[in-house]
Amino acid sequence: MVVMGRIVAPYGVHGWVKIQPFTETLDSLLDYEHWWINEAAGWREGEVEEARVHGKVLVAKFSGCDGRDAAFALRGKDVAVSRDELPQAGDGEYYWSDLIGLNVHNLQQENLGQVKEVFATGANDVLVVQNDRERLIPFTSQVVQEVDLAAGRMLVDWDADF
Repeated sequence: MVVMGRIVAPYGVHGWVKIQPFTETLDSLLDYEHWWINEAAGWREGEVEEARVHGKVLVAKFSGCDGRDAAFALRGKDVAVSRDELPQAGDGEYYWSDLIGLNVHNLQQENLGQVKEVFATGANDVLVVQNDRERLIPFTSQVVQEVDLAAGRMLVDWDADF
């Protein structure tokens, strides 16, 4: 599964939810027929009755989610699609989910920590790297020197004191 967004709140009183997409374009999730919701017991398919862009989020109505309380119970749950449905990433392109968990080292071979999260800003994506403290490292070609998914490692031009 590749996480494409997170349910952030109920929308209205009829079981609709707001989804904050983690995709490059706001409506990318709408391209996929099968959405999966991360429950405590694992992933379950969420049958989408209807979904659309609403401002800076998506709103969706899942089958069986028929009231505000049911929608509220989904708050904080991740929404994903099967990796098999995604196009292959191009050279030098990565799905955020592939970056999560990579060990990050700088050019001096100091371990800066592990990628815990990735988020978008207006200018570029940012890696949240956690070790003894949290570091926010821009995911740009000037900073990220190498990504080795097979080895679970990323090399960055970043001072350990930043």
